[in-house]
Amino acid sequence: MPVPFSRTMRSLSADGARGYLFGFLLLIAILGAWAIWILAGRVSVYAVSTTARLEADGAIVPIQTLYAGRIANNNLVLGRTVKRGETLIELDTNVQQLQLREERMQGDSIAAELGTLNRVIAAETQAMQEEQTAAAVGIQEARARLKEVEAAASFATLDAERKAKLQAEGLIPEMDLARAVSDAQRARATAESLRLAISRQEGEQSTHTTERQSRIETLRRQMNQLAGMRTKSGAAADRLASEVELRRILAPVDGKIGELATLRIGAVVAAGDRLGVIVPTGDVKVVAQFDPAAAFGRIHPGQSARLRLQGFPWTQYGSLKATVTNVANEVRDGSVRVELSPKPDSRLPVQHGLPGSTEIEVEQISPVSLVLRIAGQMLAPRQPAEPTAKPEPTTKLEAQAR
Repeated sequence: MPVPFSRTMRSLSADGARGYLFGFLLLIAILGAWAIWILAGRVSVYAVSTTARLEADGAIVPIQTLYAGRIANNNLVLGRTVKRGETLIELDTNVQQLQLREERMQGDSIAAELGTLNRVIAAETQAMQEEQTAAAVGIQEARARLKEVEAAASFATLDAERKAKLQAEGLIPEMDLARAVSDAQRARATAESLRLAISRQEGEQSTHTTERQSRIETLRRQMNQLAGMRTKSGAAADRLASEVELRRILAPVDGKIGELATLRIGAVVAAGDRLGVIVPTGDVKVVAQFDPAAAFGRIHPGQSARLRLQGFPWTQYGSLKATVTNVANEVRDGSVRVELSPKPDSRLPVQHGLPGSTEIEVEQISPVSLVLRIAGQMLAPRQPAEPTAKPEPTTKLEAQAR
């Protein structure tokens, strides 16, 4: 019995040595592979957003009213699809309609008065022209008669002078001379009377023309005043028509009613009240906010990303793939805006308003570089923040937060 037992022990010792050698070699192989991976392998580094949200590619359009008024008709239904130009809400316009009718009636009345004045001016102008024509004919006739009388007076004067010479020689009686002188004086007096009559006619015609022109100018001034009143009334009517039209709230874009205030027929709304929101139809984009240190110089258009939606566990539904499209160049509210284009996935809904978080692959480095970077960040001394005066809270939320 001792001899077989001794052989068994030697066999077990040999098997144990070979097992240790195999385990050592396996450990060396694992360490070598790990060393190769940590030195030459590549791992992805991600920038994680502080917030992210799916939004419609077009701007969200609020439904607001420019005027206060009572709701007469309401076609807003949450989730309803609307077309551009479709009537959503109508405010009561009875007062504006009455004012508009009054302004239009006043404009029609003024137009009728303008037509009457225009006809009166035309009649006055025609009468003035006819008077001028008749006066010109009368004056021309009087001047022709004056020429005839002047010729007769000239002849009578010459005859009186001739008879004066004959009477001086005693060839004719003195009575003939007296008669000739009287005829010459009468002819000259007639000519003078005609000249005065012509001058009087010309003066009267000038006076009549001036009076006619004055009346015409007065009528034209009245027309200008009425035209101004008509223009003002027309502008008031246009303004009232615009107010009536603006009290009919139309859909500015195609989309879907995404938000709705509680509105009932007969309720009164104030100017500027937000009555609802239209989410425009079209593509959906991801809007994410990143810390400036993680975004500037690291996030660029074209980089790959993934979006995990809240309410849809990524372990069950996975995540949406996306691509960076735009990166803001300025910080707003302490973060940088990054826009991404998501790729549709049958497992996840892609619709406006869904929140989540975004991870963007910013670079690939070796594991040893990543470890050294993390160690450097942990060992780097922190610079004390400069004391700054705490700003006064500007809003109720800020005041509560402080």
